[in-house]
Amino acid sequence: MTSRERDSLQQRWDAYQRLPELVEHWYWRPGWRPDRSFYTWHVTFEGQTALHDLVTSLQKELALPGLDPVPLDGLHLTMQGLGFTDEVHQQDLVRIIDEARNRCAALASIELTLGPVDPDAEGIGLLVAPWNAVEELRLTIRDAVGSVWTTVPEAADGFRPHVTIAYSGDSVPTQPIRARLVEVRDLTPVTVRITEVPLIALRREDRVYRWDTVATVRLGQP
Repeated sequence: MTSRERDSLQQRWDAYQRLPELVEHWYWRPGWRPDRSFYTWHVTFEGQTALHDLVTSLQKELALPGLDPVPLDGLHLTMQGLGFTDEVHQQDLVRIIDEARNRCAALASIELTLGPVDPDAEGIGLLVAPWNAVEELRLTIRDAVGSVWTTVPEAADGFRPHVTIAYSGDSVPTQPIRARLVEVRDLTPVTVRITEVPLIALRREDRVYRWDTVATVRLGQP
């Protein structure tokens, strides 16, 4: 963990101690609705047993009012949005996928550490480290998008890698959650190796994110 990750974790922890209640996560963002999907690049964690074991343990400890646990098959690291599926032309989508595959073939697989818990007003996450490896992957994907479109969606800066394990489902007081977080803050983080990043069609179903995989880009493989 570098000073950037450590400082962010401490600042967010300190802010959480001053937070009186949660902010409900499940409001509809602009353009979103139940029957609409969104193309986005996410790192997903299928088959990552050590991570699943850690998340299961944490979710048991954090089974408190106001927190909606993320299903193990819904764990993800948000990377780079592309656009709503009804607004992205298929020819552009194919070209962007091809460009991403070509560029990501030059990257090595990534070893990430997930943990400790990293809370904010809309949920409980796991700190992801190191940031620089995830940032490089995200910038590579953004370059691929920028080679097809003149404008790349979403800002290049302000990105903070994280994996959410529980979303805030109601505006409940944080004091009971803060007390429980103290008890699990020192659980040993886990290490995962990332060898691919999928492009998914993301949707919301009854306070859970679900998706269909559209394409998979492998790291270090032409």
